[in-house]
Amino acid sequence: MSNINTNDAIVPGFDEEKDESLKIILEKTDSIQNGLFIYLNGYIDTYNSNFFQKKITKVIEAGFVNLIFSCSTLNYVSSTGIGSFTAFLKLLKQRGGDLVLLNIQPKVYEVFQLLGFSQFFNIKDVSEEAISFFKNDESAINSLFPKIFRCPICGKQLRATHAGRFRCPECKSIVAVDENAKVSIG
Repeated sequence: MSNINTNDAIVPGFDEEKDESLKIILEKTDSIQNGLFIYLNGYIDTYNSNFFQKKITKVIEAGFVNLIFSCSTLNYVSSTGIGSFTAFLKLLKQRGGDLVLLNIQPKVYEVFQLLGFSQFFNIKDVSEEAISFFKNDESAINSLFPKIFRCPICGKQLRATHAGRFRCPECKSIVAVDENAKVSIG
């Protein structure tokens, strides 16, 4: 299979270990600095999440910090799999990067929604949207923060310095603030 050589050319040693339940294909993109498309085929669950984490950590350590996960052939993600994506997001943010989930199937998106993570991730429907997310002017995003807002539950005034999920110190509710500084519960 020609993709095996391509993966190893992008990230040396990437294909040393395999898992038939999850196939990963890497594709460089010149449209995004330190960017990479990662095509996922199969499923991510408790049994293969360590394999998935090792592979993507190898990608990040190779210097790719702006990742687009193409999920059109990803049939299932368990809560453990979503935990993996969350760990990647944290690792990427520490390195000045980010990730986008592209073409998520409805049943996979439902798991993200049920667990309250759908607003936590950048989810796009087409490649152009994913690429333009990384090309957006960072200064425009940064001008939205710090965001002063009231807790939707108890009304306490809160301050968010960046997008993410926060716990209200007053009522202990989880409040989400997205990249556009939109506030929601969960």
